[in-house]
Amino acid sequence: MSESQVLMTGIAFGESPRWHDDRLWFADWGTREVIAVDRAGHGEVIIRMPSAPFSIDWLPDGRLLIMLGAEARLLRREPDGSLVTHADLSSVSVQPWNEIVVDGRGNVYVNTIGFDIPEGEFAPGSIALVTLDGSVRQVADGLSFPNGMAVTPDNTTLIVAESYGNRLTAFAIEADGSLSRRRVWADLDGGVPDGICLDAENAIWYGDVPNQRCLRVREGGEVLQTIDLDRGCFASMLGGVDKRTLFLLAAAWGDSTDIDATARTGQLLTVTAPAPGAGWP
Repeated sequence: MSESQVLMTGIAFGESPRWHDDRLWFADWGTREVIAVDRAGHGEVIIRMPSAPFSIDWLPDGRLLIMLGAEARLLRREPDGSLVTHADLSSVSVQPWNEIVVDGRGNVYVNTIGFDIPEGEFAPGSIALVTLDGSVRQVADGLSFPNGMAVTPDNTTLIVAESYGNRLTAFAIEADGSLSRRRVWADLDGGVPDGICLDAENAIWYGDVPNQRCLRVREGGEVLQTIDLDRGCFASMLGGVDKRTLFLLAAAWGDSTDIDATARTGQLLTVTAPAPGAGWP
């Protein structure tokens, strides 16, 4: 693999990278912005939010979804730019909501950490399903700090990173969107997975903050590639013209109280990947 290249600097705290409309989009928690970056590294602030946009994704019709985790509200951006509530998740949990992924049918999976960081005592997290009509229900629980998620191209499997469990966990997706048949997809042997993406060879890339790296693993846990960095890697996403560009969001990190919008240690990096992206996001 080629060495990583810096595409953009000056990011406060980047998360949730997504390839959409020929640009890499991400949420900057530190500045409360959703930003889109072209292949030359030119960034555009798409929207500023009242609180940190924890995660973003798109409905099949092209409308942007933004998760306001602290408010337990999933927002939808209409064609005229206005924001409306797509789903209120407070009926499922008032704990911080985290990552979202939209599958090929328009179902939205959202996970909650399960406890307040950094003050709260650990409690297991869960996953909720938001259907196209806006209804919400819990579909999985007992997760150890759920983080990034991905759905396979055939819409039959959801994979979630359990950061405190040091593993990737898979669920079968039923016809009604429910999750079942939970299994360990990969034991990561001390790896701390954050944002993930899936490639066409059924391998997962995952960012690892405390170990300052991004790894590619196959089901079962075999490590296929390792990209070492000089700061924590929060998330990965495959995109570009042929979906063979791996985008990495990384930043210096001390502990869970360390979100400093003035530090601007965040970077967006690129690496040429061995296999193109697949599935969702």
